[in-house]
Amino acid sequence: MIVDDHPVLREGLAALLRQTGTDMSIVQAESAPVALRLLDQHPDMDIVVLDLMMPGMGGMAAITEFGRKRPDLPVIVLSSSEDPHEGRRALALGRLGYVPKSAGQHTLISAIELVMKGEIYIPPLVLGESIRLPGSRRAAGGDGWSALTARQINVLRRLSAGQANKIIAYELGLSEKTVKAHITAIFKALNVVNRTQAAAIGRQSGLV
Repeated sequence: MIVDDHPVLREGLAALLRQTGTDMSIVQAESAPVALRLLDQHPDMDIVVLDLMMPGMGGMAAITEFGRKRPDLPVIVLSSSEDPHEGRRALALGRLGYVPKSAGQHTLISAIELVMKGEIYIPPLVLGESIRLPGSRRAAGGDGWSALTARQINVLRRLSAGQANKIIAYELGLSEKTVKAHITAIFKALNVVNRTQAAAIGRQSGLV
């Protein structure tokens, strides 16, 4: 479901998603109250892309209501704001992605794919802040990055930008299997368990 008060943006995003070739049904809502009603009508909803700045019930209030009605439903916040504090606030409310509207098309698609896999997409503007993520087996900023090869650093930069494995593979001329092997090596070197933690350490170490 795409929730935005601008019909042109909704249609543009819907068209972009259809270009991926994935078989999907797209529901549009012009406001948070409409989106909440549609949510009741579509119990099989897989993901919501939600505009943060809307008249009436704003995105932050909508996030809370979505969490109350469907705590298992992934929500990606799409915002015109470049304020990292708003990004952290949205993520702290349990949302799995925060994408500035200034981001490229590939970034948005990659963020959606990442969140659909149960991961979290954190944009560079938020990662640029000094953050600590739960679940890391050591504090971010350790020196495990020094064991990474040039190719692995390149892969780390791309996964930090939210790119999916298949996009990384395509752009680097690698197989997806090889990309997965590099990511496994990156996780081991940085002593982390997911892409979000790896990206945070990469950002804090100045690698991305």
